Amino acid sequence: MAKINDRLSDVPGVAPGFGYAHAVTVSNGLAFVSGQIAVDAEGNLVGGDDMAAQTRQALTNLENVLHALGTDWTGLVKLTWFVTDTARLQDIRDVRDEFLRPALGDRPNPASTLVRVAGLFRPEFLVEVEAVVAVA
Repeated sequence: MAKINDRLSDVPGVAPGFGYAHAVTVSNGLAFVSGQIAVDAEGNLVGGDDMAAQTRQALTNLENVLHALGTDWTGLVKLTWFVTDTARLQDIRDVRDEFLRPALGDRPNPASTLVRVAGLFRPEFLVEVEAVVAVA
């Protein structure tokens, strides 16, 4: 049975999570990353009503968590997306590829699930992304 190794709550460049960890590592070499949203390090919304800009900030936050875990995009096992508007899905894909293509090259993207939701925890948020990551 896997045991919890560490809970990562303080990540440089990412707003603090209140009441949760940004990531939890377990003894089987996996880390589970909490949903990342479009906020800067001070907790301010980035991107307004722009799905691409919000996705870019959420992935920047995820990248910062990956680095704090000692890994990068190559350790990504699975992404789970929560979006309020699937008509803007291409914006998400384009930005995702800005982050993943340099790291993965021609290798396939990680496993992924996308869920359309009626809303996120604040109405101005359009996208949230969580991840499962392989760590050493």
